[in-house]
Amino acid sequence: MQVPDHLVAEIIDGELVTSPRPASPHAWASSIIGQDLAPFGGRPTNPGAPGWWWILDEPELHFAEDVLVPDLAGWREERMPRVPSVAYFTLAPDWVCEVISPRTGRIDRSKKMAIYAREGVPYLWFVDPLARTLEIYRLEGARWMVVATHGGDDVVRAEPFAALELALDRWWLESADPISEI
Repeated sequence: MQVPDHLVAEIIDGELVTSPRPASPHAWASSIIGQDLAPFGGRPTNPGAPGWWWILDEPELHFAEDVLVPDLAGWREERMPRVPSVAYFTLAPDWVCEVISPRTGRIDRSKKMAIYAREGVPYLWFVDPLARTLEIYRLEGARWMVVATHGGDDVVRAEPFAALELALDRWWLESADPISEI
């Protein structure tokens, strides 16, 4: 609670880890992903709708002694019938999306990925707005399996949201400059 507002604070393996707020390529990618997945949010209005998920930006997740803040996370309605009025969630999401930046990539891919596996999160995405890639992982047992890797201007159907086509080129800022990314 004493971490300045301009930093994101997480507790990973008992260690306080802080990182700066995301730069524009990161923030853009996260925002557009949330928009693109909107058909999954809320109750479907017709039988052809893809489903009902609660998809949240930067939810705080408490798992034992670990406190994580993914860029996006989603819970299927069957597991979380409504969004509780809480400061943090203890129920593991059904999907997590980490938007990678040079300052957070190592932690996202090592420590946080291991915690998500330990907690039984079935799907994990890594989105790298500078490399312009999407990596999709599915948890099988206690191990992550690479489902697919996409990039550039691919149009994909990505688990667990395969009912929807996603145009990846919407996720990338044209002016993305790796030197200015934090």
